[in-house]
Amino acid sequence: MTSLQTSSSKPSNVSLLDARIQQWIWKANWTSLRDAQEQAIPLILDGSSDVIIAASTSQGKTEAAFFPILTKLAQNAEEFGIVLYISPLKALINDQMCRLTELAEPLNIPITPWHGDINQTLKSRFLKKPDGCLLITPESLEAMLMRRGHGLGGMLAALRYIVVDELHAFMGTERGKQLQSLLNRVERAVGRRVCRIALSATLGNMEGAKAFLRPDGSCQVELVNSATANQTLKVLVKGVLDSAKEKHNKDEQAGPARLSIAESMYKELRGTSNLVFPNSRTEVEFYADFLRQACENNGVPNEFWPHHGNLSREIREETEAALKKTDRPATAICTTTLELGIDIGPVKRVVQVGSPPSVASLRQRLGRSGRRPGEPMILSSYCIENELTAKSGLSEMLREGLVTVAAMVRLLILRWYEPVSTSKIHGSTLVQQVLALLVQNGGAHAQSLWDILCGSSGPFKAGTPDQFTSMLRKLHEQEIIFQDPSGLIMLAPKGEQMTSHFSFYAAFSSSDEFRIVTAGRSLGSMPLNRPLTPGSFLIFAGRRWEVMKVDQKDKTIEVKPATGGTVPPFDGSMGAMVHDRVREEMRLILGSSDAIPFLDPTAQRLLNEARANYARLGLDHTWLLQMGADVEIILWRGDAVNDTLLLMLLARGLRSMNDGVAVCVKDTSVDNVRELLATFRKEGAVDPLVLASTVLNKIREKWDYLLPEELLNASFASANLDTTGVQKALDKHLETV
Repeated sequence: MTSLQTSSSKPSNVSLLDARIQQWIWKANWTSLRDAQEQAIPLILDGSSDVIIAASTSQGKTEAAFFPILTKLAQNAEEFGIVLYISPLKALINDQMCRLTELAEPLNIPITPWHGDINQTLKSRFLKKPDGCLLITPESLEAMLMRRGHGLGGMLAALRYIVVDELHAFMGTERGKQLQSLLNRVERAVGRRVCRIALSATLGNMEGAKAFLRPDGSCQVELVNSATANQTLKVLVKGVLDSAKEKHNKDEQAGPARLSIAESMYKELRGTSNLVFPNSRTEVEFYADFLRQACENNGVPNEFWPHHGNLSREIREETEAALKKTDRPATAICTTTLELGIDIGPVKRVVQVGSPPSVASLRQRLGRSGRRPGEPMILSSYCIENELTAKSGLSEMLREGLVTVAAMVRLLILRWYEPVSTSKIHGSTLVQQVLALLVQNGGAHAQSLWDILCGSSGPFKAGTPDQFTSMLRKLHEQEIIFQDPSGLIMLAPKGEQMTSHFSFYAAFSSSDEFRIVTAGRSLGSMPLNRPLTPGSFLIFAGRRWEVMKVDQKDKTIEVKPATGGTVPPFDGSMGAMVHDRVREEMRLILGSSDAIPFLDPTAQRLLNEARANYARLGLDHTWLLQMGADVEIILWRGDAVNDTLLLMLLARGLRSMNDGVAVCVKDTSVDNVRELLATFRKEGAVDPLVLASTVLNKIREKWDYLLPEELLNASFASANLDTTGVQKALDKHLETV
């Protein structure tokens, strides 16, 4: 066998691999290992540290992990040992099963997929002889821990490695906090540290990623950051002007701007395979339907397929199968469901309609294209902007949607991605993990629960002992748990019923939708994950509404029409929180006169309008702006700061709303607002728990309804508010007055 070399011609680590894996590499016609694969081999074989492999899509992260893992397992042919591979998606497990089976078959190492769609025969085989690679979701692992209880340590006694795929998809989420707890519980069951290996395509804060993978810092976490991902990037952002006159003559969704985008996509995408990401499931359905009908009207085979979480598994798999076929092109109109690493074959370009949820999400989506050698990554983006009128608001005048996309693309080029917060309390998942441990162990003392979940090695360090005690007390009051005379905490009948249903295993649930009602008439429903109080505002059905009442239990919001201004075309992206750094980049773009090369002529013209308005309004030095009867507060900070300031204003009786780039205060003057903000600054950072107590829609996560009020407030504040950021912004701006 000819030895493989890296591109730098240094001796290759391939010689450290099992001879059968070397043969597989040779038969696959690989002339060299990729950079990440070379770096990972000695680290994983050694096993004394945890490892994060960060590389773009198609850079061979799976092989980087499993070449050395399978080599290690193959060293003992009689008892290979166990590898726990944890994936966020069942579909990804199915893909990886095929991929790993091909690798492991020459070594006779078994590969066992384990999720709800896998037949019991495969699972029983693993339970009878636990060996090889177990591919599992967090939810199925949760079920295994709870059902196997005290026998888990014996079943996983031969555990050698834990592999977490798509690490970025877990970080900062309730599901990610559950994963951290699961890893901790597994290591406690086997009585020793197990080498953890994480795979990810997008990581903004590497130190944060290391802390997420090994929260207690008990061992070194090595980073393998691929240096071979310098692909050519081609970006074109297209501006689409929506005429106010034409808009009134057509259905809102099928208005001229969306029809123009749909027609453009049909012309440009037909004949190639692509991914299109609109910003809602409704938009997915609209574009998928239009494009399918266009194929029918032109007498050509359909090339366009929908893909989102509300569709059945069969329909989603039909779309995935169409993308994998090489004999004809296919384009998926999708939500975040196709962001992750499901093998869907080569994609020519990624199309983004509107602003993406984040820079990290944009990078993840873009990584799906340009996977063939020599092919560039291609991003096409469509930004709808309203025609300016005398009633246009600040968001429209600054072309906020377009400028947000431009800022995110520039940050993407700079390889900046949003860091993941490590200060969230995750109270909802803490409740779930307490109940799961009670099932797994048949009961536990309060101190033991605290040590496992919140102690030095536990994942829930942000909470306090008092908050933990109040949570247990609330669960007792709701008859979910009880405590016997010895102090042992166990599940009450109500708790047993809750934990026995398969839905318990998931730490997350789909966003609840609130019904919007005005004057007794239902306007429809929508998911809401921004803070609401009476006097705040929301946008729905093409209008602004003032919130009168929020009923969290019945999921109902009573509103009345809000006066003044038009609806801004930019209302965030699927409820995502815009980061401070994105808004700072937006200001740099607006304050510059340089042309942006990736904007088309219409987008550049719209940007020039925004820059002219920025200069005319004096926003290079003005941060309090009188617009009619209202005042706009423009701090150039992210949504966490703006939402916090909004709640502070509402608490003082000022009718206000988060307008995206600014916070709008109704019916007041600049002098009044400046005086109040100076008071805020003098008083210092407000208690976030006090602000959280005013929010009426705090129940966001699956088990929030079981939290005591003080822990619910703390959990909400840790995830959504930034009182320190408000104080710093006011210090900066008021010092310049």
